Amino acid sequence: MATKLVYLEGSSPEATLCPVDIERLETLDKLKDHIASIFSVAEAGSISFHSESGLLTSIDEINRTVAKIGVRVDNQVIREPHGPRELPFVGNYFEIHPDHIGNHERLFHRYGNVIKTVVMGRTVYLTNDPRVAKVVFGENEFFTKMPSDFNHPLFSMNNNVALFIGDTTSPAFKLAHKFIPPSMSTNAAQRYMPILQNAVQDSFTVFDQLDGRQAAWNTYQYMLKLSGQVMTKVVLGMDVDHFDTVDTQLHEIVRLIGDYVLLGRTSSLSLPCLKYLPFSSARRLSVTTHRLISLLDQAAAAWPLPGAPDLPIPKAAVQSTCITDYLKRAVDEKNEKLPHEYLIPNIAVVLAAGISTTSSMLSYILYLLARYPDTQTKIFQEVVDNNVTPTTPWAYDTLMSLPYLDHFVKEALRLHGPAFQPARNAKKDVIVPGAYRIPAGAVVNPLFSSLHRNGDYWDNPGRFDPDRWMAADVKKHRMAYTPFAAGPRGCVGFNIAHLELRLVVALLVYRYEFVDVSAEPMRYDPEYLLDRLMNCYVRAIKRTTRPGKEL
Repeated sequence: MATKLVYLEGSSPEATLCPVDIERLETLDKLKDHIASIFSVAEAGSISFHSESGLLTSIDEINRTVAKIGVRVDNQVIREPHGPRELPFVGNYFEIHPDHIGNHERLFHRYGNVIKTVVMGRTVYLTNDPRVAKVVFGENEFFTKMPSDFNHPLFSMNNNVALFIGDTTSPAFKLAHKFIPPSMSTNAAQRYMPILQNAVQDSFTVFDQLDGRQAAWNTYQYMLKLSGQVMTKVVLGMDVDHFDTVDTQLHEIVRLIGDYVLLGRTSSLSLPCLKYLPFSSARRLSVTTHRLISLLDQAAAAWPLPGAPDLPIPKAAVQSTCITDYLKRAVDEKNEKLPHEYLIPNIAVVLAAGISTTSSMLSYILYLLARYPDTQTKIFQEVVDNNVTPTTPWAYDTLMSLPYLDHFVKEALRLHGPAFQPARNAKKDVIVPGAYRIPAGAVVNPLFSSLHRNGDYWDNPGRFDPDRWMAADVKKHRMAYTPFAAGPRGCVGFNIAHLELRLVVALLVYRYEFVDVSAEPMRYDPEYLLDRLMNCYVRAIKRTTRPGKEL
């Protein structure tokens, strides 16, 4: 019999019953592909067929079956994601906040690997499953990125001419994606090595003074200064002089970026009706954005320098002084530039993403160095073994070849990666791994903090253990570790981020020993768009001796 009646298990057969002609489907895999296309199953290989007598394991068994045939995914019946009971107006807010990282883990444990949450009228599906993340990040027939959707976590910051916070379907996206990523390619990042090293070494005077006073300091506040100093130089070619003195205040651009990221988060956690109030987060975000764009426009006017020629994109990426210089000089194959109206919004997003993520990450890195002193010893020894001296200009190949430093940074990113807003939008109804049915239009957010702590894919996931990265099979799924997201909409600045994190750690550990002097357990800011520490204090004690090289 060439036609079979097939349905999705988990609902009444009549609801999804579909006649399927299998005469030309010669193998089970071909049948799975066909069924996946009919029922919008994201991973055809996860499909299995069942009858009243049990699992059907071959095309011959299916041909001999007269009864209706049920379809399962991952050997489970199709199901709707569940979540906690909603309260009026606020939804699940108090189930998730203020400790969203811990509460997400609790909710995954209770409801499964895909959960439905509603917060302040916004519905978002969350997942800790790398298999689901693979589908969601794919920018495929099932998912895309659309921050213009009200439910998207970046809705309040949406700008369709800016790469990170614009819709994939926006006409500006392809053009922005042509120009922006080359400025942060591996080759372009190497060009910024001297800039990064000088910017970090400029901070030594202040840290030396703090050591002389035997003073402790807040890791986030000073790493925001350091990251701001590094990224404004890389992106704008501008010196903000954050380390002129111990008490130098943040440059206004850096301060506004901090406000911009904070207000983007608080806006997404506010009731939509509040945006009309004069002092609402949404209104303040608008004012902050306007002022930031104005200052960036002034800073960008300094580039290009007189007489600097336009260059093809690949050459401009490695010959420009800073990213803004590149964006104003780079021309494509049609000898066209990035339109001016796209310039400043993209500079703003690159700068904001670079400063906010690395400042948060570096503050956690200093905490981990101080919390686990043996990691400092190993990094210090590794740097010494590579013939580094206080005046050595760091080479890219040397920095990226230090195995323990690499393992340390990866493990820090695994446990404390700062970003958690890589949400994507479902283009149509889809059944994802785990047999969860996601409705068309839904926002799905693979949570980095939960992906990276999923006990099905990590041994002892809550333990900070850089040595785990020595194992060849440390990642049991390629999406189990995705600190910079993945797919066509993954973070385009990951090359510079990797470079900055490693160089800052190498330079600071070579010069200082970090000691944790925090007076209370660590707390993170529940209202910030990223995961940032609030109350970590350390002392940076200048080293007076250095070990010999190990054989």
